[in-house]
Amino acid sequence: MTGERRQPGGNGTSTTSAVRSVDRAVSVLEILARRGEAGVTEIAGELGVHKSTAFRLLGVLENRGLVAQTKDRGKYHLGAGVLRLAGAAAVRLDISQEGVPVCRELADELGETVNIAVLDDDAAVNIMQARGTAAVTAQNWLGRRTPLHATAGGKVFLAHLPPVVRESHLARPLRRFTERTITGAPELRGELAAVIERGYGATLEELELGLAAVAAPVRAHDGSVMAAISVSGPVYRLRADRLPELGGRTATAAAELSRRMGYGF
Repeated sequence: MTGERRQPGGNGTSTTSAVRSVDRAVSVLEILARRGEAGVTEIAGELGVHKSTAFRLLGVLENRGLVAQTKDRGKYHLGAGVLRLAGAAAVRLDISQEGVPVCRELADELGETVNIAVLDDDAAVNIMQARGTAAVTAQNWLGRRTPLHATAGGKVFLAHLPPVVRESHLARPLRRFTERTITGAPELRGELAAVIERGYGATLEELELGLAAVAAPVRAHDGSVMAAISVSGPVYRLRADRLPELGGRTATAAAELSRRMGYGF
């Protein structure tokens, strides 16, 4: 007995081997981060593996752009792919930090819950939240993945996607959460066109009964939409006739955060 746990219905040995490979690949990146550069022999020695194993790991990482090779010296160093991943993480950290005063001011002014969300494939993920005085019993949205077609922030992301990418999302079955959820692609296209025209997205009991929200786009330095600021609350406070006013105020806050992120300079 080796003590290794096998997954029900699966191959425990192959699972363990895959995890070990991932662990070694991460160790390679850590070695290169510490050393600056290293050869196959040096890396194999630190990992305690045969040179052929180290070479295979380096090959996979090189194909992914995570390491690169100095051809004339046979040494490896961290590649541009690591910068890409680090940059994505840094952007999320930066917008969370820069968004605190903007969201706090908006939450205090309106008394409602304010969130910052980023796009994550087919969902919007809330990465920062501020609660207003009227939102003491509001839900905690932090860290939640929410559907694009049924949320104000999600509509902002869909509206600003490249047409081909947007159509691929609309071609998928759209889940109905309430009787107000828009599940037809033609109707949703019209809604997304309105988002662009008025500068904010809105939902009225489309994700949950009794819940309304507005959201506006936050732009990066190059003008691309990097996040969305949303204001949400109960429909008896966020009435349909108030949504344009709230949407406009949210758009102003989003513009301020966009400025803080370098847009317009």
